[in-house]
Amino acid sequence: MFGRFGWAEILVIVVLVIVLFGSGKIPGMMKNLADGLNIFKKEIAKQKTEPVPAIDAAKKAAPKAKAAAKKPVAKPAAKKSAPVSKKTVKKSSKSK
Repeated sequence: MFGRFGWAEILVIVVLVIVLFGSGKIPGMMKNLADGLNIFKKEIAKQKTEPVPAIDAAKKAAPKAKAAAKKPVAKPAAKKSAPVSKKTVKKSSKSK
């Protein structure tokens, strides 16, 4: 039913588009559509060639993590701290 368009149906559709949008706006709409498609194609090609940074970072960190897991972890020495003195703070009261 909808699969077979003849030249008469296509002509009617073209005439309707020209009437609805005007002959001046159609070239601008087609240019914007073509620009959008070109940008989309460039971004898709760019994604295929560029590696994903998160995956690359994970691949680089994996051997380091395995090596670190095999090493024993040394406990840090306890620090001696000076005694902490509490200072008393005087609160001022204002009379109204």
